[in-house]
Amino acid sequence: MTKHNEHSAPTILIVDDDPKLQQLLSRYLGEQGYVTAVAGDGVAMDNWLQHNHPDLIIMDLMLPGEDGLSLAQRLRSSKKIPLIMLSARGEEVDRIIGLEMGADDYLPKPFNPRELLARIRAVLRRNTTDSQTEITSTGQVLCFGEFSLDVERKLLFRLNEEVALTTGEITLLIVLAQHPDRVLSRDQLMDMITGHNHEPFDRSIDVRITRLRHKIEANPSSPQFIRTVWGQGYRFTARGDQTEKKIQP
Repeated sequence: MTKHNEHSAPTILIVDDDPKLQQLLSRYLGEQGYVTAVAGDGVAMDNWLQHNHPDLIIMDLMLPGEDGLSLAQRLRSSKKIPLIMLSARGEEVDRIIGLEMGADDYLPKPFNPRELLARIRAVLRRNTTDSQTEITSTGQVLCFGEFSLDVERKLLFRLNEEVALTTGEITLLIVLAQHPDRVLSRDQLMDMITGHNHEPFDRSIDVRITRLRHKIEANPSSPQFIRTVWGQGYRFTARGDQTEKKIQP
């Protein structure tokens, strides 16, 4: 039985119904120093998660029974486990939907195992306390509106009740909140979050911004805290000034 230990090698759960891919990834990731486990569908995943806690899940979009998108949405609402989705369908719309359902990253099949390894390292790096990015633990509690953001524990509370956020969402919110009233471009945000591991024109920041707005804004279509600066990027305003609906460059 594999249990999470912060001093042991990271554990990765591979959820895919292809035995050859299970074997390939298990062998390759094992050679890179990771502990792996496999599950062929959502039922097997749920059974494994009852007794174990992985550091990251790699999940195929197309699974027998409950599909990957449904599983990702369920994981997002119940567990805070970083998730990378795989899919033979590489269209941008599938990638965006995967991110909207709670995935931290999305990789189309076929893929180079070394690219997957780079993405695994990037996701794990931004979810560990010894991260060398700008969002290292500081013991800060940042307050805005009815919310308090515990930077060290990576938790958001609204009036002392925890707000469920994915690892990607909380990481982005911390970066924004630590740079109040400063316009940050998409590239700057991706650099701060992933450490330069991103593709040109990556739109995942926009997806996460949209998800965050639906969780912290009274009116997501007229946000008070996370503002769009047209043509430049985004600006976080802790004051939540309601008088300014759009920020012009």
